[in-house]
Amino acid sequence: MIRSTLLEVKYEFLGLLRMPRYSVMTITFPVMFYLFFGVIIHQGNFGGVTAPTYALTIMSVMGVMFAALMGLGAGIASERGLGWLEVKRASPMPGFGWFAAKLSTAMLFSALVSGILFVVGATLGGVRLGLNEWLLLGGSLVLGSIPFATLGFVLGYVATSNSAPAIVNMVAMPMAFLSGLFIPVQFMPKFVQFVAPAMPAYHLAQIGQAIVGMAGSGSVAAHVLALAEFTVLCAIAGWFVWRREESRLHG
Repeated sequence: MIRSTLLEVKYEFLGLLRMPRYSVMTITFPVMFYLFFGVIIHQGNFGGVTAPTYALTIMSVMGVMFAALMGLGAGIASERGLGWLEVKRASPMPGFGWFAAKLSTAMLFSALVSGILFVVGATLGGVRLGLNEWLLLGGSLVLGSIPFATLGFVLGYVATSNSAPAIVNMVAMPMAFLSGLFIPVQFMPKFVQFVAPAMPAYHLAQIGQAIVGMAGSGSVAAHVLALAEFTVLCAIAGWFVWRREESRLHG
């Protein structure tokens, strides 16, 4: 089972990497935004850190969010539409291995996107962090992809293969805005400040900002707990939509 799961991770990762619609968007989109906000503008301080450092944290969160949502949401919906999940179900590999491969691939892409942004931030943005801070930030981003992956799993079973990319964008873009990834939450209207704590991207961004030394809202433990709660809720919703699909296919 372990070998088959590792092979599934390998080919799932290579498949997404060779898919320009996915790889180009998930990698270049956050990098381009970082180059604009963190390198070209490069003005001001945010909560005690420089603009490039602040931009690095929020663009990394955005990259992780899109990588996980697109990878699982659009990926699962596409495989459902092609009937590929039926083939996987008939194979000897356990169903958990298939999901573990999807989740692992999302985490690998999150690590890849974060690593590229770290290199750009350290070279072009002049971001200076200690080794422990780089490692903590990278680790939190990779683990922080899990809540978005579980949400992507739900979207993958709700959306059709044609509508999935649009639905993922309709979920991700408002979430990014309401989480303060485009404009800091403290500068947003009161309604947005009220809604932001319900967004997983907000909590992941707050964790990242705390790691780089930026003054934030709430404790790291509270943000970790909020992400864990969101993951559990999405996992429960994912189980229901998966069971509904199984009932539809097998009566």
